Amino acid sequence: MKRILIVDDDITLKTALIRYLQNRGYSVLEASSGAEALAMVEQNPPDVIVSDVMMPEMDGLEFCRRLRASRSGQLVPFIFLSSRKELDDRIQGHQMGADDYLIKPFDPKELVAKIESQLERSRRIHSEIVRLIQQQPAQPQPPDLVQSPEPLPLTPAEEKVFWQVIQGYTNKQIGDRLFVSPRTVQTHLSNILSKLNLESRSQLIRYAFERGYHPPAERETGS
Repeated sequence: MKRILIVDDDITLKTALIRYLQNRGYSVLEASSGAEALAMVEQNPPDVIVSDVMMPEMDGLEFCRRLRASRSGQLVPFIFLSSRKELDDRIQGHQMGADDYLIKPFDPKELVAKIESQLERSRRIHSEIVRLIQQQPAQPQPPDLVQSPEPLPLTPAEEKVFWQVIQGYTNKQIGDRLFVSPRTVQTHLSNILSKLNLESRSQLIRYAFERGYHPPAERETGS
């Protein structure tokens, strides 16, 4: 289940959006200011952020700027949702690092379309990262220095998810392959990232290949 973070101090609008997105199968988080949202992202980055511009404490522009300056927030899709509709406002939003900009009032269907577009873009980027990492030639080592990777500090269920994730499968695909729900997959993935002190799927993939954790099929082929 994809996690959407809604950042807006308008309680009425935020409540309506949360209900609408939850009814369409998303897991929705909420924050009322950029400062609150930034702290949430640092703990556990969502799949997409939808943020207002005008907010107390820290406005959306400053939130977006700080998010893009952080390691955990550089690649999180970001959509501005704002009543500021002038061209200069939209340009400023994109200059801060936003991926899209939707003007209030809006049709929720359009917001969902933009969210899905960003999720698909993230999926393509993730798949390309996997492909590039897998294409990197392994550095040759003398036979007496070749070591097997250390055992993973994971439960058997988490380890199954680990091998699927580093092959580039989505939560839904992993759920279908392991006969569990996408929510269960996400729970295992969150546990994996926490145990390995990582922040994202991309970091997990790089971690695996840099330390010699190759998918089971590759390991069998090389034996």
